[in-house]
Amino acid sequence: MESALDQKEIVIVGGGIIGCTSAYFLTRHPAYDPSKHKITLLEASKIAGGASGKAGGLLALWAYPTNIVPLSYRLHAQLAKEHGGESRWGYRQIHCGQLAAKGRPNETKQTLNGKPSNGESVSLNKRDGKALGKVIAAGLPKDLNWFAPESVQSYYQMGDPNTTAQVHPYQFTTAMAELAAQKGVKIILGSVTSIDTANGSGVKSVTYEDKATKASCTIPATDVIVSAGPWTQRVYPPAPISGMRAHSVTITPSKPISAYAIFTEIALPPDFGQKNTFLKSKRPHSKTVTPEIYARPNNEAYACGEGDHLVPLPKTTEDVETDLDRCQDIIDYVSSISDELRDGEVTVRQACYLPNVEAASGGPLIGQTGVKGLLLATGHTCWGIQNGPGTGKLISEFVFDGKAKSASIGSLDPRKVL
Repeated sequence: MESALDQKEIVIVGGGIIGCTSAYFLTRHPAYDPSKHKITLLEASKIAGGASGKAGGLLALWAYPTNIVPLSYRLHAQLAKEHGGESRWGYRQIHCGQLAAKGRPNETKQTLNGKPSNGESVSLNKRDGKALGKVIAAGLPKDLNWFAPESVQSYYQMGDPNTTAQVHPYQFTTAMAELAAQKGVKIILGSVTSIDTANGSGVKSVTYEDKATKASCTIPATDVIVSAGPWTQRVYPPAPISGMRAHSVTITPSKPISAYAIFTEIALPPDFGQKNTFLKSKRPHSKTVTPEIYARPNNEAYACGEGDHLVPLPKTTEDVETDLDRCQDIIDYVSSISDELRDGEVTVRQACYLPNVEAASGGPLIGQTGVKGLLLATGHTCWGIQNGPGTGKLISEFVFDGKAKSASIGSLDPRKVL
């Protein structure tokens, strides 16, 4: 007969990609027994409410850190095969490259519903033989035909379908949560107020405020995984984690675009920006900007800009402020080099916070904290979606095997920075 000491009460704090993949892989570990082990996932607002629902979803073997990237990239492919990820969360292999381009002055004005304000847009950038010759000379692949030829300066391939893929982050994260729940994980919406420890014997419980009732509740815990992204320090103050705000938009292009993820470097013309409209930027533009553009299935493009620290981290993901001017900047930048994006419909303007590790060693932080039963899985910066499955797999090993077995992650040990 199993003793009470063998029965685990596992509590995961945070319903983003790391918390949800941890829940998923804990339920797939050979030692997991739903009749004996209990897993609870606590999320303050909603599953994938933060960066895990608003990220780009790029997967790459050339990402970092190199000690977990190959594991996680491989697990992404396995998960997609096992659970129909191609249709369920948009998994597909893609091309990726770096594009240097000259931005053009804005030729149409975007209204807040994302459509051209004059109701009509006519491209003057015909792809004739001369234009195509310029594109070919710049090294642009033939099927990457959604950038204005006169804008393209050079192209460098960063990855191909053997090394690069993508998912829709919100769909992937919520699918992981659903698959974990099917195996017995209980998901509770509530904000953690304390992780309670017994003198010298590790964690004993977690206290949270229920989102709906506002009641304070305490649940027993033998193992606690803190995977609260930029909110980690609010839950576990010693963690050296900060948050950086990032804006993004999604656009339905005027014509279907090929499957590429593009890192741009755009040289803007003087006095770039919309003139005499209420959408005019309140900030001067840099001479060179670097938005990223990811083509997604179902004729959607995702574009994101640079981060900022102008607004402190709010209480929850539901309280994140979106700066519409910063979103408009992204729209203007990508419109300056692509007719398909300029003439498309903007469908989403959004912001989120990315978790950064404030330590010379960088991150993420995955593993034991020095407090028995308390684990950290956080600080994944912009590669949270890419490294989510690998992190979840490793966390399941820490809980049930006492150590990481699938990858050598000594450099990511949280105890080195706590």
